[in-house]
Amino acid sequence: MSDLAIEACGLVRKFGDNHAVDGVDLAIPRGEIYGFLGPNGAGKSTTVKVLCTLLAPSAGSATVAGHDVVRDAAEVRIRIGVALQEAALDDKQSGREILDLQARLFGLNSDDRDERVSRSMELADLGDAIDDWVQTYSGGMKRRLDLAAALIHDPEVLFLDEPTTGLDPVSRVRVWDEVRRLNEMYGVTVFLTTQYLEEADALADRVGIIDEGRIVQEGRPIDLKRSVGSDVIVVELVDKLDQAADVAAALSAVDDVTIGTQGITISTADGAGLVAEVAVAFSRQDISPQSLTVRTPSLDDVFLRATGHRLTSEIEQ
Repeated sequence: MSDLAIEACGLVRKFGDNHAVDGVDLAIPRGEIYGFLGPNGAGKSTTVKVLCTLLAPSAGSATVAGHDVVRDAAEVRIRIGVALQEAALDDKQSGREILDLQARLFGLNSDDRDERVSRSMELADLGDAIDDWVQTYSGGMKRRLDLAAALIHDPEVLFLDEPTTGLDPVSRVRVWDEVRRLNEMYGVTVFLTTQYLEEADALADRVGIIDEGRIVQEGRPIDLKRSVGSDVIVVELVDKLDQAADVAAALSAVDDVTIGTQGITISTADGAGLVAEVAVAFSRQDISPQSLTVRTPSLDDVFLRATGHRLTSEIEQ
């Protein structure tokens, strides 16, 4: 048995002339939480649909749980759990009925079905509302029920496509806790797509940053952030970006300068010690930044360095 839960080589998915997924390579070990980070339209959901056998690849290959997603699609499906962006729940059924139906669809016998439904009810944590119609549930309740239904057959690999989009902060943290628990207690491999930097940082063992259908950076969150530098100085500017980058790059304590759409980011080992020198150098060149902010690197800084634009700006648009 391969040590990889998910493997993809040169994966491509085209829609007409648009390459939604453009040569993606993946090697995800069993038991890992892998965060797929990128803005809307980057190719995250399309990649998931190919790996879940919902879309055929245009080129390349992929295996999930040791089975080819094209040749062995049925074998892949019985080994995975899937919770997509929109919860696939029937509003006119109760939570208990949905869990029982899911268990029947996977062919579980009566004894196993009762045990799995009972366990999934605990995971969903809906209390007495488990017997109410789904149309009465909040967004957080629907998301927990959808997650519980995806796990009822003990899948080897769980695909979560932006599982906390639209949830309030409390519900989001509860979903995070459940993902961690499932991974730690049952060894479930989790492929998590997200556009939330803090979600990838909090949950993922490794992160793959995807932009325009291609993985542009990959690694452990802590290593990716360290690659930017010990500190970053974020300079907000409306003009003279190239000139400001040249001025900053000429300073001896600057490790790297990245130009974004709304300013520049300066990587350095000592942000507090350098910020005054940056301000003076800008003033001498008649460059007037809107702000200079010193902080430790984030995954957004990694994203900026890899793509030339910030993920937070993409989400806010």
